[in-house]
Amino acid sequence: MGSIAGIAVLALFVMLCRARRVSTSVEDATLTALHRVTQAAPALREGLSVRSADQATPHLRELLACVAVALVDPDGEPLSWAGEANYHFEDLRDIVAIAVNDRKPALANHGTMDCEINKCPMRHAVAYPLEVDGSIVGAMVVVAGIGGKRLLRAAEEGARYVVTQLELSELQESRERLAIAEVRALRAQISPHFIYNALTTISSLVRTDPSQARDLLQEFAEFTRYSFRNAGPYVTLADELRNIDRYLTLERARYGNDRLNVKLQIAPEVLPVVVPFLTLQPLVENAVRHGLASKPGGGTVTVAAIDDGAEAMISVEDDGVGMDPQRLREATDNAHMTGAHVGLGNVDDRLRRAFGNDYGLVVETNLNAGTKVVLRVPKFAVGVHAPPPAPVG
Repeated sequence: MGSIAGIAVLALFVMLCRARRVSTSVEDATLTALHRVTQAAPALREGLSVRSADQATPHLRELLACVAVALVDPDGEPLSWAGEANYHFEDLRDIVAIAVNDRKPALANHGTMDCEINKCPMRHAVAYPLEVDGSIVGAMVVVAGIGGKRLLRAAEEGARYVVTQLELSELQESRERLAIAEVRALRAQISPHFIYNALTTISSLVRTDPSQARDLLQEFAEFTRYSFRNAGPYVTLADELRNIDRYLTLERARYGNDRLNVKLQIAPEVLPVVVPFLTLQPLVENAVRHGLASKPGGGTVTVAAIDDGAEAMISVEDDGVGMDPQRLREATDNAHMTGAHVGLGNVDDRLRRAFGNDYGLVVETNLNAGTKVVLRVPKFAVGVHAPPPAPVG
């Protein structure tokens, strides 16, 4: 009985060890596949090009465990070939043309080719179309030592993965184009509402106070240089504050120091926080134009930025005429048609796109109660970086 029990325990041990080896093998294969997917993704998200294809095809080949993988452009020309048997590409042009032109997978068999290579590793190949947003952007060719449904399934899954990454690339490009368009909308708003008045104010001082006119002209030049620059979608809070200081200097020259008072309450530790370009200027302009310009005797604009743990809390407040909240909501919703308060809606959209829906503007206002606009900005967010400072000299 003892020997039988010993044999049974040994058999159980062997079974457990064998199960563990199988489990470990599956886990290793899974980790390897995840590694390959991760390595191929960044290149493909740049779009389909020679460079991105060269970087992605080796990982796609390892992922599919095949003889070779090739990516071709919409004209059927090769962008990259990773693996063996690349001398057969000319023999595969017909199936590539079917994939690109007819938008369907096509198979090739090595037995139909005139091949003089001893023990050629290619036995079968499939070309699979790559379709993004209804357009064929190329094809993926999978060369293997086996054929049948397994090869088709591998090519289909591989092509689907490539298409997903290319779609993400298109989405990122669309988001970048939208961000550029939104900044251009703000710049277009600045032009009619501010530039004419600033230049009129400066010209009126040329004879009466030429020194102040020169200073204001310098402020105006710096303001426009900043507002119309092309240095990326994000800047530091310090950059934004310097720009609104120039804006308020020009507006105070226009309205008079007695009608436009300014208070800045800025915690130094939040100055490096990164925000979308032209975040504060539209809010301050809204406070001056809609809050104080029509108030007899003017008033005060207060800009505050405080450290709030993992976030910076920023506010722009005026003690002006205020506005009915419902009317403000309607004006903001229709800003793209009316042009009123377009800056508020624009800034709100860009904050949400950069940091998430929890980071939109909060507006507190009422008739004859002034207006306060509050925004929160995380001190760190993935993909949100200010450009390096421009070299001096």
